[in-house]
Amino acid sequence: MRKTIFYIWLGVLFFSINIAKAQQDAQFSFYMKNMLYYNPAFAGSEGITQISLLHRTQWAGYSSNFDDGGAPQTQVFSVTTPIYKFNSGFGAHIVNDNLGPQNNLEVQLSYAYHLGIKKSKLSFGFRAGVYSQSIDFNEYRPIDTDDPILSGKGKESQVRPDMALGVLFRSEKYYVGASFNHVLKAEFDFGVNELRNALENHAYLNFGYIHKVNFDLKLEPSMMVQTDFNEYSFILGGLAYYKDTMWGGASFRQGDDVNILLGYNFLKDKSLSFGYSFGYVIKDQDAKEATTHEVLLSYQLPVNPGTGKKVVRTPRFRH
Repeated sequence: MRKTIFYIWLGVLFFSINIAKAQQDAQFSFYMKNMLYYNPAFAGSEGITQISLLHRTQWAGYSSNFDDGGAPQTQVFSVTTPIYKFNSGFGAHIVNDNLGPQNNLEVQLSYAYHLGIKKSKLSFGFRAGVYSQSIDFNEYRPIDTDDPILSGKGKESQVRPDMALGVLFRSEKYYVGASFNHVLKAEFDFGVNELRNALENHAYLNFGYIHKVNFDLKLEPSMMVQTDFNEYSFILGGLAYYKDTMWGGASFRQGDDVNILLGYNFLKDKSLSFGYSFGYVIKDQDAKEATTHEVLLSYQLPVNPGTGKKVVRTPRFRH
């Protein structure tokens, strides 16, 4: 098994080297703590009800050549819970992604069916929701002040349906997931044919492994490969947990940045978690500010004793 996992890592890494980066979807340093965003099959798969909030400020301090605009900022609110009676799980998330004059807002509901295979779990997920795109045309500075594309326009919004599919296999020691997002390829044009823009299909491959070094220390290396079928990128990361209380690690995004991840689990049952990520840009600093920050807050609701299922806490899996 260890040799197989090593070869999977080596093959994906070799495949990804020197391939350009796709960035239509929002990016996160805490990708391993935000898996519902990438794959609907993660809904309820950990056997816990969890509520999470995440805020990301990318290229902190960045400003455009004009008075308007600023650093990209993204917020995510998510909820995931198992539905034991139907061997399934439910998830919901809201994403607000601000990119200066453009703002993307999505509200998504996910459902996953869990198929037990001995001590492992195979999940099939489906997601449906809406994706809203808004543009404030007043924040653009056209070379031609009579440009018909911008003339007379203020702030406009369009809402389109959105869908995603995913599959996940997980055991107590590792998980492998794949998903296919923006299935409908919804288009936005704001009434101008020249502005026609579609949500491109995105595919994600996730892998994580949990290794218990001793009673107090656990390690969790992980990897994510993403593509819009024109460009590819990968992100590598790893977390270490000490007594399921303190945790920290690092991540590296291909051709972009490196990140230091730190966190602490509060309360007697470790149910309240706080995390912070500091990122440093390593490429194209002339066009960006060097630092990125993320803050993560999550809470795991107490287990309902009526389910009759004993929950054993580990960093990333509940069995």
